[in-house]
Amino acid sequence: MKKYILLSLMAFQLANATEKDSLTGAAVFREYYHYAIAAKGKCDACGCSASGGSMGFASMLNTNFAGVRYFKQHYQSSDGLYSNSPWYDEDFNTIQIWGRIPVHKKVQISVLLPYHFHHRETASGSQDIKGIGDITVLAMYRLYQTRKDSTLVGHTLQLGAGVKAPTGQFDEANAGAVNPSFQAGTGSWDYLFASEYVIKTKRFGLNTQLNYTVKTTNDKDYRFGNQFNYAGTFFYLYEKENFSIAPQAGFAGEVYGSNYQYNQLIRKTSGDIFFGKLGVEVGREKFSAGAHVLLPVNQNLAGGRVEAKYRWSVNLNYSL
Repeated sequence: MKKYILLSLMAFQLANATEKDSLTGAAVFREYYHYAIAAKGKCDACGCSASGGSMGFASMLNTNFAGVRYFKQHYQSSDGLYSNSPWYDEDFNTIQIWGRIPVHKKVQISVLLPYHFHHRETASGSQDIKGIGDITVLAMYRLYQTRKDSTLVGHTLQLGAGVKAPTGQFDEANAGAVNPSFQAGTGSWDYLFASEYVIKTKRFGLNTQLNYTVKTTNDKDYRFGNQFNYAGTFFYLYEKENFSIAPQAGFAGEVYGSNYQYNQLIRKTSGDIFFGKLGVEVGREKFSAGAHVLLPVNQNLAGGRVEAKYRWSVNLNYSL
């Protein structure tokens, strides 16, 4: 099922990227950037990987903004040695300063600065980590956009690239746990490649995204697996004077490659997960607030030894 959805999204993007015209006066259309996947503030399959991507790189209601958001992820993990092996709770919490800045009429820069405070239970007791996470910078270039007066259906295609700097601490001891993503950072420079396609008619639209992250080896000779993300979000935009609201519903998926240490593959570190998601953003004048939740529909993480239970986020933004 996930393969068919993914192939459909890729074909849909390519089929509609045939013209190269500019759009004048389509401010509403330009709002729908980067909602839902890609390279996050990254760690790996389970944990701080959702620092950006699956929770989004930008607001639905603010073209250019600065803001703060909080998101929470809940997992359970087990060593799986026995059929009755206990499952332990893991909570990943992130406060993130984020924003999007225009540097050219066709180029915008998204910046994510996370602070993590994670907690988990283990067989030997509880464990907590906290600290600054990895900073992510992503540039998106608008390759194509429909002229406002040329059709009733509007299209936008964007391509981009970015980098994640190893500003968060990587703990080699935690990398040997069932969930190696219990980290503040990967300890490595990682590279992001992103695409986004949006189709919109009147107040309704669909935002689709494909993103890939190449991860490198850190100074502990540990490398998290490369990560592929995809998503689709249906939205409805209602605007009246200085008030606006944008309810959203869709899906998001993440596919993770295996981790390596000393160039040796680490078993049971790859995986994939498919989410359903709901969200809403409300704006008034220069301020907007949003809330989003992602619930797993199907998953296979770390050889079945890790299970995602939910993710949710809230944010407050100020339009620049």
